[in-house]
Amino acid sequence: MLESYVPLLIFVLIVLGLLGALVTLSFVLGPSKPYKAKLNPYESGIVPDTPAHRRMSVRFYLTAMLFIIFDVEAVFFYPWAVLLRQLKWFGLIEMLVFMGILLVALAHIWRKGGLEWD
Repeated sequence: MLESYVPLLIFVLIVLGLLGALVTLSFVLGPSKPYKAKLNPYESGIVPDTPAHRRMSVRFYLTAMLFIIFDVEAVFFYPWAVLLRQLKWFGLIEMLVFMGILLVALAHIWRKGGLEWD
């Protein structure tokens, strides 16, 4: 049984070896002569007058995470819609429960002010 995995193991070892060799070669052969002008951030040829690393509001990250969460959950609607006739009432009730949970979460986030851009 384990003999069937030997070609896969050999392939993984070859890929990891090649990956290690390429990363090592890029560090050894790649140019590395940093100087002040090269390390400055480039923004369309305009010399920056503020630091490139500015603090972002926590609300930005919160909104981004909420978007990703609800976007990923919305992906579950497509397979449900495709299989709705096969799932019959059970699938409909399960999806209504799922949508109810999403609506409760969205209402909670909305009430707490998680969607405000002040």
